[in-house]
Amino acid sequence: VRIPPPPPNCEICVNDYTKFGIGAAVVLVVFGVLWKLGHVARLAAYFHETREELRKCTWPTVDELKGSTVVVMITIVGLGIYTMGIDFIIALLVSLLNTINKSA
Repeated sequence: VRIPPPPPNCEICVNDYTKFGIGAAVVLVVFGVLWKLGHVARLAAYFHETREELRKCTWPTVDELKGSTVVVMITIVGLGIYTMGIDFIIALLVSLLNTINKSA
């Protein structure tokens, strides 16, 4: 009686080139469908219109940008200190309530 060899570890063994080919084919088919439906043209028009609108914008000068950055940094530090203060006060209140509860 002959014993057949064991099956390979994978059900369908494909090499890396086949996987790459299948992936590329799927991407091309999806791109083709989107092109046919007009989604690619709409996306291109969106990017073109966005570029035109951004050209109309006035951008801040370096000095304005530095000033705004300083304001943001000071605000962040202030909010951090405020949050730490509130947290410290709440922790003290909870600690006080725990000592009152233990002594009662």
